Amino acid sequence: MGTRLEQFAAECRRLLQAEPGPAGRKRVCELLSASLRDAAFVEEVVNDATSERQLAYEDAELGFCIFGHRYDHARADVPPHDHGPSWAIYGQARGETKMTDYALVEPAAPGKAGKVRATRSYAIGPGDAYLYNEGDLHAPLREGPTRLVRIEGTNMDRIERLKFAAA
Repeated sequence: MGTRLEQFAAECRRLLQAEPGPAGRKRVCELLSASLRDAAFVEEVVNDATSERQLAYEDAELGFCIFGHRYDHARADVPPHDHGPSWAIYGQARGETKMTDYALVEPAAPGKAGKVRATRSYAIGPGDAYLYNEGDLHAPLREGPTRLVRIEGTNMDRIERLKFAAA
């Protein structure tokens, strides 16, 4: 792990310890937005060797994770989702992501997709970062190559999530 990433992770930990919950996450979101303007930080976390989802850092104490995401092609088939019991911050490093937020119409259950309706759509460009708290439903659309830095409250690879479909 390089110096910039180490410093960034330490500052995330400090912010989350000082203000647990949405207030601390908002500060981490602001920190990520500022850090995305640092080309060396971006190159360290998400570069030409990065996979579509690559763990860059996992905090042993608080459990939050920092991922680099490199997408070489458009992708329009990501269904509406939340991050289960966790939160996530999406930070756009390169390219553009079109995000749609959703409102819950009918809850999901194991084996039964919930129903959602779109409430707003917006573009996330380089340097933008957005916080999605527990239960916030959204779906990204990528029309071309993109690079993201995403922070998750816990490693979602270990969490089974419920499914949602647009109503």
